[in-house]
Amino acid sequence: MSYEELLRLALRAIRAHKLRSFLTLLGIIIGVTTIVAVVGIITGLNAYVQEKIIVLAPDMYIVTRFGIIRSREEFLQAVKRPQLTWEEFQRINGGILSHAALTATRSVKTLPVSYGTHRLADTFVIGSTANFTSVLNLETGGNGRFFTETEDEASGFVAVIGADIKEELFPNQDPIGRSILVRGLPFRVIGHMPKEGKGLGISRDQWVLIPFQVFRKTFFAPNDPLDYFIKARGGVEGLDASIDETRAFLRALRHTPWRSPDPFGFLTQDQLQELWRQISTATFVLLTLIASVSLGVGGIVIMNIMLVSVAERTQEIGVRMALGARKRDIRRQFLLEAALLSMAGGLIGVLMGTAAALLVKAVTGFPAQITVGIVLMGVSLSTVVGLLAGFLPARRAANLPVIDALRAE
Repeated sequence: MSYEELLRLALRAIRAHKLRSFLTLLGIIIGVTTIVAVVGIITGLNAYVQEKIIVLAPDMYIVTRFGIIRSREEFLQAVKRPQLTWEEFQRINGGILSHAALTATRSVKTLPVSYGTHRLADTFVIGSTANFTSVLNLETGGNGRFFTETEDEASGFVAVIGADIKEELFPNQDPIGRSILVRGLPFRVIGHMPKEGKGLGISRDQWVLIPFQVFRKTFFAPNDPLDYFIKARGGVEGLDASIDETRAFLRALRHTPWRSPDPFGFLTQDQLQELWRQISTATFVLLTLIASVSLGVGGIVIMNIMLVSVAERTQEIGVRMALGARKRDIRRQFLLEAALLSMAGGLIGVLMGTAAALLVKAVTGFPAQITVGIVLMGVSLSTVVGLLAGFLPARRAANLPVIDALRAE
């Protein structure tokens, strides 16, 4: 029997019980919808994180109080560490680190910012050295400029604002040259950044960037957090040597016993990427397991319905075998029916999963990407489930004795 004839018979059997066929597919549809939506969102998130969140260059690293925290115990240990200080940064920035090509620092506070009648209660105000913008490759996009080293040393009251700040405070006017109030103190806007999104945990569209010296004198408290940004000399190849040198210098500066752990932490691009991979992989595995339960239930439902179909069509099977149909023809027909049922559920699930991912993206702005690979995965997975579910019914149909099948009512 040709595959074309088998396909025609399988489709006719499915069409004969349309409602039952659709209800049979619900488990497959729900499972595939969930998997496609989850994979699409995680794929989009991975691309977004690589492009927007992990903004460190491969030869850059950050010295922080906490570093990478993976457990409650690590957090409790890190809380006991003293804050990094401005005096320590001055020592680092004095050229004592031979493996450091660039050193910058920043501190962040949430402060009220206003202009005229417009007021923002909690705004990220960042005090940084002038070279901080070079560390993160920040640009104003032709909208003014960043402050200079001279302005930083002179504690100039100047500021660069993010895109959201510009839209909130200056919706229909150019902010450059105008003064905003940061906790009541006037800062002249010298530039504003284009829309960029988040970076290192803070939305760069909601920044107000001011020189570190004026920040230190007006807003900075002794226990406020301070981070050091260091560019390794010699590129990526010099990264490990630079980290080791900085670690040794800071431990010596803090008189840390050689057996004690570092009283500070490091962040590198590789560490951030590895941390995100662990988080996204764990999320994907958990949600996939949940979706797999639905797929498994869908497969069991298909198997039971196909067993019922074999019982209903016993006489038809007997007649076909009496007319010359071979066991493998019967087996292929029922396998093909199960596969077609499951594939149809997979296609519906792919469409619904794609719609769900794109709806989440449209409503929440959460990144999502549906690729050809994700579509093929959804359809292939559902087809495999159908083949596995149809194996037992197909085998039972093929092994029916011809005489008993012909006598069946």
